[in-house]
Amino acid sequence: MVLVYAESPRGQFKKATLEAITFGKKLADQLGQPCAAVVLGKVQTDAGELGRYGAARVLQVPDEQLNALDSQAATQVLAEVARQVGATVLVLSHTSTGKSIAGRLAVRLQAGLVSGVSGVSEAESQGRLVVRKPVFSGKAIAEYAITTPVKILSLMGNAVRPEATGSPVVVETLNVAVPPARVRVREVRTVEGRVPLPEAEVVVSAGRGMKDPANWGIIEELAEALGATTACSRPVADSHWRPHHEHVGQTGIAIRPNLYIAVGISGAIQHLAGVNNSKVIVVINKDPEAPFFKAADYGVVGDLFEVVPRLTEAIRKFKAAQ
Repeated sequence: MVLVYAESPRGQFKKATLEAITFGKKLADQLGQPCAAVVLGKVQTDAGELGRYGAARVLQVPDEQLNALDSQAATQVLAEVARQVGATVLVLSHTSTGKSIAGRLAVRLQAGLVSGVSGVSEAESQGRLVVRKPVFSGKAIAEYAITTPVKILSLMGNAVRPEATGSPVVVETLNVAVPPARVRVREVRTVEGRVPLPEAEVVVSAGRGMKDPANWGIIEELAEALGATTACSRPVADSHWRPHHEHVGQTGIAIRPNLYIAVGISGAIQHLAGVNNSKVIVVINKDPEAPFFKAADYGVVGDLFEVVPRLTEAIRKFKAAQ
């Protein structure tokens, strides 16, 4: 069985969860095995809806202790669920939660682990699984063969598109002992509004070329016109022009949107490492020698204070004409 951990932060299933289940279903079909999803804690939506994305079974451990994520407790519960259902492959999302659990889970199950995979090259029911993942900051794709009886994968965000091809299923409740929490959550602060960066399909990012934080309004207007999430380079976050949760790059958040628009960012290697897996990169910069143009699919050489407002206006006109 292919078992997918369905993350439910704040009781909701996010895009990364639906991607993982879609991926798990495709892998299960290749292996000739069923696909199941496991939910930890209470959720605000019907967990049975995960069946629409390929889960033949949805299993839930409804203990409310699991809502305040303790990666050690979650690992112990997931390992027990995997043993109960006889899972041979476990799929997690390559999120902060998935990263904190995957290694611990591999040790408990004595399983081979490959993190940040983007696809499967070869799936054999005889115990061999070959997966792909980007390496060297996305400059190459490597293949890894896992031969252990139990295999664990974490799926890179935006590696697959969620596909609702199935139908809802009945949720099965599992009775699994939950260990006492070793982590106490005192406060949770969430950022509301736009789609979180790891899940965003369109991102508008800006750097020091903006000259002053007071100029950020044109970036917000472009993002609003596109329905995009805003981001920034490290110098901008370090200067407190923008909050640190918007920092993308090697030392910030690594993202894989369908469209990444970089405004006034030179394209240092540290920044490219976090965004070069984007499907389409558009660079707007007045310096024709900016390194970012080498990684761009489309480039605009010009003053961003002229280009961005005109681009925003053109997008608004295009949408109004639809």
